[in-house]
Amino acid sequence: MTSQPAVPAAGERRRDADRTRAEILEVAQREFARAGYAGARVDEIAELTRTTKRMIYYYFGSKERLYIAALEKAYSEVRELERTLDVEHLAPVEAIRTLAELTFDHHEAHPDFIKLVAIENIHEAEHIRKSEVLANLGTPVLDVISRILDAGRRSGDFVTEADAVDVHIMISAYCFFRVANQHTFGALFGRDMTAPEHRARLRAMVGEMVVAYLRGAGAP
Repeated sequence: MTSQPAVPAAGERRRDADRTRAEILEVAQREFARAGYAGARVDEIAELTRTTKRMIYYYFGSKERLYIAALEKAYSEVRELERTLDVEHLAPVEAIRTLAELTFDHHEAHPDFIKLVAIENIHEAEHIRKSEVLANLGTPVLDVISRILDAGRRSGDFVTEADAVDVHIMISAYCFFRVANQHTFGALFGRDMTAPEHRARLRAMVGEMVVAYLRGAGAP
């Protein structure tokens, strides 16, 4: 009697589907960061993941939905890191410095995130606006910063009138620029901002810059 092949259990099929979807998304994130939304090809993503274009469309529906899912993944990773940052036990000055340095580390370690953000800005956030996942994703980091600022005002450490968005702009602008503009900056000014010999100084600088501003440096 010929035995029949075992039918995978529902849980195993679910795990296989989740693995396939995650692999597609990982490769898609790299390809969109490398070639942009217009330049990336679903055929190439399928080939790199050893799957089919049809399977990608089965999981994501369209190239645009795949791109939006890649954006959601990239933004969710940085927000999750910020959400798990334990600053409640730190003094306000150390807490805001720690947050700035964490952002510095993340942006340095995730250049594809920087590229995706730059690409989506070229598209004027057209695709981010279509994502329900990203609609309120900025809230956790703003909540963290707000708590730090409130604590700093109560303690007298922070005297500058600035809200959480102001501070987030300062930190993000510095950390983003260092990675996004490293090539043009290096060509124009002859300095590699990502070179190891500059790292410790630049990492400390972002924290000190924010702390000095909140303490009132430069106020009239």
